[in-house]
Amino acid sequence: MKSDKNKEKSGLHPRNPHRFRYDFAQLAESNPELKNFIFTNQHNIETVDFSNPEAVKAVNKAILTSEYGIKNWDIPQNYLCPPIPGRADYIHYIADLLASTNGEIPHGDGVLGLDIGIGANCIYPIIGHSTFGWNFVGTDIDANALENCVKIIEENPSLNGAISLQQQLNSRFIFKDIIQPEDKFAFTLCNPPFHSSQEEANKGTLRKINALENTKTKKVVLNFGGQNAELWTKGGELAFINQMIYESAKYPMQCLWFTTLVSKSSHLSSIYKTIDKVKASSIKTIEMAQGQKTSRIVAWSFLSESQQKSWKFQ
Repeated sequence: MKSDKNKEKSGLHPRNPHRFRYDFAQLAESNPELKNFIFTNQHNIETVDFSNPEAVKAVNKAILTSEYGIKNWDIPQNYLCPPIPGRADYIHYIADLLASTNGEIPHGDGVLGLDIGIGANCIYPIIGHSTFGWNFVGTDIDANALENCVKIIEENPSLNGAISLQQQLNSRFIFKDIIQPEDKFAFTLCNPPFHSSQEEANKGTLRKINALENTKTKKVVLNFGGQNAELWTKGGELAFINQMIYESAKYPMQCLWFTTLVSKSSHLSSIYKTIDKVKASSIKTIEMAQGQKTSRIVAWSFLSESQQKSWKFQ
């Protein structure tokens, strides 16, 4: 059993504290309600049913308490309940990206990040602030999601003053009316809506459930959750990212690195072409992996190499 607990998950960032198999007994000490979902599988390994939304949320609560000191966290029913290891990976790769221009990973509230589509869970700012002391602006078009983030922040004193929230009132835009003339962001990050329609989103959810359960079902169970804006947008991931790139060109000196997750490798060619069109000076692609799932971060900057190295974290 001990060797199984210590087995490293393939592909996660070396600093990611979640790269080893979960110790559910220890996690249950942080969140006792998790005990209700733990069972021993056919391989004699303790686990939970990751197709059960309540089990997933209980695991997240335990991780946020034990690893990040967040004692009061919850999300409304049917909102996206993200896998924390993958979210932590994004933050650690952002840290490496900043170190590539700064010489070392910058810590503290002088580093300001912009989370596009913070959702109701507030996960990226929680991890970024708890790990590196960074501050964040979180945006979303969903007022209810932002209200839940307010509740999370208010109920966890360590987050007070570290995360500010702003609603994007026009769903056609991403950065417009969000980035103000006085703003200077060290980075932006985004997990864009993946699907192009509700039907496609439902099919994607079914694929995830069937992969977890090794069964075939026709019923959409929102174990991963997600409101429409979190899961799909007209044109899907590629249209959203291209829009983001075009808008980023209007704020070339106000952000060191613009970044986004890209789930489909087939989208990269079009994304690179769009970045070339807006005349970014630098582009980087960072490969990520979590078990069988592969993804990547695409980052671009309009600053010259000398401007990047002289960037002042406020």
